[in-house]
Amino acid sequence: MSAHKYPIVLAHGIARFDQLRNPIVKKLQMLLADRDFVPDQTHYFRRIRSFLEAHDYDIYYSDVDWAGDLSVRGPQLAENVRAILRESKQEKVHIIGHSMGGLDSRYMIVKEGMADKVASLTTIGTPHLGTSFATHGLHLGGTIVIETLKKLFEIDADGFLILTPAARREFNEEVRNAEAKNDVVYHVYASSEEKARVRWFLQPSWDFIHDNEGDNDGLVPVSSQLWATEIVADDGTTKPIHQHLFPVPADHSNQIGWWDVNELPDGRWWRPSVLREIGQYEAQIRNVYLQIAREVTA
Repeated sequence: MSAHKYPIVLAHGIARFDQLRNPIVKKLQMLLADRDFVPDQTHYFRRIRSFLEAHDYDIYYSDVDWAGDLSVRGPQLAENVRAILRESKQEKVHIIGHSMGGLDSRYMIVKEGMADKVASLTTIGTPHLGTSFATHGLHLGGTIVIETLKKLFEIDADGFLILTPAARREFNEEVRNAEAKNDVVYHVYASSEEKARVRWFLQPSWDFIHDNEGDNDGLVPVSSQLWATEIVADDGTTKPIHQHLFPVPADHSNQIGWWDVNELPDGRWWRPSVLREIGQYEAQIRNVYLQIAREVTA
């Protein structure tokens, strides 16, 4: 059992890319007759669980819908947390939510009545205020794509609809009083990178967001990641939101431990030191999570 009282839940974001590996992992489990064989080298949170466990933290993953609305993912996260509490025999969890995982957590805490089950919520790269790129994408035909995915492939992608600034303003106002008055401690982390260091497929969105909202991680502006300095209820009850700048320059996928070639200062990935540099960069990211774990469990 961990020396730290409450377990930590790593809550993944929308369109969890590592689900593509699940059939391979299941096959390996059968071949090796090891049901606990789940390597985190290719997990959404790359090598973060094993790193924190090595520092004696009790770590769990969320497992919610690929791209559904908060009304789908929030209740699923609540079930995840209830199962974790039963297994760990603890009363509360700490949650570290990346991207939409932070919004899932906020929804769950208020809408699913889970405030008494969550000691703290730390979000990383979460679009608390939305992102202009989501609005832009919907205007370019994103809604048609979402409906097509639903009709032809039975893929629920409604989660992309709630990432606009307008949708987030509505949600923030709806939950404001409850969030100001509950006992959950809120931390937010925001990161950004210069365009040349952002991975190639995030550079077009980086451009659009930079022109409209300034510094960003390729998907979410820093201002949105930082949410607000405080939440104020109608009766004057005030709760601080603890704001932090991610101590490592990072784009949206770097934030969860994934290195990319644009992190090399000169782009020369073939040089002898590249493996060491990759390891050093990813270690810096993992140490941010260790810093968070120490802070919320102190």
